[in-house]
Amino acid sequence: MSTLRPDDILKRTSAIGTYYGFTSLASAAAGKKSTSKVPYPENLPLDTLDPNAREVAGFLKHVRDAGLTPSAAQPLFLWHTNAAAGRPSPKQIVIQFHALGVEHAIADAVLIRAVRALMQDLGKGPLTIRINSMGDKETRGRFARELNTFFRKHGNALPENCVNCAKRDIFEAAELLAVTEDGAIMPSPTDHLSEVSRKHFETVLEYLESTDTPYELAPQLLSRGTSWTETCFEVHQEEKLAAWGSRYNDMAKLFFKSSMPSIGAVIRINVDSRDTIPATKERGTPRFVFVHIGDEAKRESMRMTDDLRRARIPMVQSIGVQSLTEQMRLVDTINPQYVLIMGRKEALERSVILRERANHTETFIPLDSLIERLKIVA
Repeated sequence: MSTLRPDDILKRTSAIGTYYGFTSLASAAAGKKSTSKVPYPENLPLDTLDPNAREVAGFLKHVRDAGLTPSAAQPLFLWHTNAAAGRPSPKQIVIQFHALGVEHAIADAVLIRAVRALMQDLGKGPLTIRINSMGDKETRGRFARELNTFFRKHGNALPENCVNCAKRDIFEAAELLAVTEDGAIMPSPTDHLSEVSRKHFETVLEYLESTDTPYELAPQLLSRGTSWTETCFEVHQEEKLAAWGSRYNDMAKLFFKSSMPSIGAVIRINVDSRDTIPATKERGTPRFVFVHIGDEAKRESMRMTDDLRRARIPMVQSIGVQSLTEQMRLVDTINPQYVLIMGRKEALERSVILRERANHTETFIPLDSLIERLKIVA
């Protein structure tokens, strides 16, 4: 998918993470006292997990072992990779983006946007985002019953390997059938969503549409096993699968012993160079932190992010964090020279407030001229 050097891949991942509000796991763990390493949960059978689920489980273990404790009040938006400076590049670089502790659909949309931005940066050719929902436990149980009925009723006309597979794992059988011509007549999980899951999925789609994020509904896109819940998506580049993502609320709960609504994405990049990855230069303190309050401001900020990134405005923001308190905590931590503020009023008026922290002066800037104005200030 990419001819970039491993260090370029990591630089671009870090930059996109910064603009979309994802911190590297290594950076987030640096200020924490590492706890003693604890084995994987006993009720998480690693040998039965699909490859993406194993990557996510490994990430969750790293988070827990580092002493990081996400929560609804203090969610974590992190990115992680198996490539590290000072070590030879792995043959396949795996990059993960995760939002831990966020139940709201904004986490799904921000993560999809970040993955899309990285895919656009790393590869050439058109991107296709395919999205579906497997729903919650109630939905999966209902859908499993529908699938069992379907396979019993149509078994004589379906591929033999799919029918045999259905006897041991109905969801694996459905995945096998989905890529055949008969997949079109198979039941879809979205037809059986619980009310809670239906509202969540509709909100995810609304975010994607309102932020001009192209996607395709994929009724036959399924997530196997009990690791995945709710939203699931794929990103294809040049008709090849480049990334997979889904919510994994139940698996996260096993690591943190409490309800932990979470979503993640796994990106796999084959590289030619196996050379030692050089260390990257530390970024200086960004001059701007962007704070957004309310749904309208969040949507507007998502639309603006790629333009701000391409203009290389030295900015940090936490799009997926709804709490104003947590966003201001980020301001205090980074201590930038300027804060950009957008609330509902500003979003509707298509403007933003630029506050200089040293003297508390505020300037209203129309969004149409924001980038040029920030270039002057920066």
